[in-house]
Amino acid sequence: MTLLRLALRNLLGAGLRTWLNVFVLSLSFVLIIFSRGLIEGMNKQAEEAMIDAEIGAGHYQHPAYDPYDPLTLPDAHGPVPAPLAGLAAAGRAAPVLVVQGTIYAEGRLFTVQIKGIDPGQTALSIPASVLDTGADNPEIPVLIGERMAKTAGLASGDVFTIQWRDGRGTFDARDARVIRVMATTVQSIDSGQIWIPLARLQAMTGLEGQATFVVLNQGTPPPPAPGETAAAAPSATAVPGASVAGAGAVLDGWGFRSQADFLSDLRAMVRAKNIGSSFVTVIFLALAMLAIFDTQVLSIFRRRREMGTLMALGFTRAGVIGLFTLEGLLNTVLAALIGAIYGIPILGWVARTGWAMPPDVDSYGFAIGERLFPSYSLGLIAGTALVVLLTTAVVSFLPTRRIAKLKPTDALRGRMT
Repeated sequence: MTLLRLALRNLLGAGLRTWLNVFVLSLSFVLIIFSRGLIEGMNKQAEEAMIDAEIGAGHYQHPAYDPYDPLTLPDAHGPVPAPLAGLAAAGRAAPVLVVQGTIYAEGRLFTVQIKGIDPGQTALSIPASVLDTGADNPEIPVLIGERMAKTAGLASGDVFTIQWRDGRGTFDARDARVIRVMATTVQSIDSGQIWIPLARLQAMTGLEGQATFVVLNQGTPPPPAPGETAAAAPSATAVPGASVAGAGAVLDGWGFRSQADFLSDLRAMVRAKNIGSSFVTVIFLALAMLAIFDTQVLSIFRRRREMGTLMALGFTRAGVIGLFTLEGLLNTVLAALIGAIYGIPILGWVARTGWAMPPDVDSYGFAIGERLFPSYSLGLIAGTALVVLLTTAVVSFLPTRRIAKLKPTDALRGRMT
């Protein structure tokens, strides 16, 4: 306790030099937490958007379906397995039929994926209910995203022509009307895609009762495979390294693709961003530690007589080293307090209002929208504080190694040996 009081008195007695060091260190605290919080917020925001609009609790996919290969679409459909059809009838799953097609809009031709979805589904946040315009409507009701609308030059109410190939390979075409242009941050349900009622698409293609994949509602576990009990069925997120097909439970050849599998690419991208942000963290820490190191070196040089007096009064060399190291650590404690005074209001305000993203952020492939909301977890704050504390301890200790060789008589004369 005596050592702590002495270290605190010396630190506060240094005046402006101490407060400058504390401010620089507190600034590093706040900037590190802010930069890491942006990455965490980006990850959380993108994952939530993808789960709500595209993934749900996971997909059961037809064995021939490869979402990255449009050439598989002509064969990527089949009758929905009975357990999944039961979930869909109960409103706990949403079958989706995907067909390759072409649209003619504004005198231009665009290749698209035509996706049929039940207007009454609740598995995804897509506003599919607007597609319920009645069976007697001669025009096909279509829902598109803002990116697709911009690419094709379409707006709500516009009429264009859709061409597709049915299940027998025969081409057909019909007029369609844009019912709504939806705003979504998830490109994978927008770019190059149009959404129409599932029953309408099944009738158009002659594929009644068939689908390409089935989306489970969030909170709905995969149904057990034949011969498997419900307790043994895999959970919706139990297969972190799952492949596109054949992961988890298999129902009539339809493989389950989990949330973790869908999000694996995004999480790998975020890990790469975390590695990049580590360099920024190192720079912030280096600036703060340089100030602490210089202060310690200058302090040891200017306080030679004080060290000699302390040793003459009975302080051991280890005690003197501990005193100077403790003074450096107290810089971190004061910096944390000062940083909390101005950092909590600033970071809290940014977390509430968000960080405005530049235009055309979609080109980077993140489902984060126009504003990015940072996320500051307790682990992030505690981890940052621990790293800064340990780094400060090392930097404060390094200059004090010369004290181990110091003779009290030389120190009293103002000499360093």
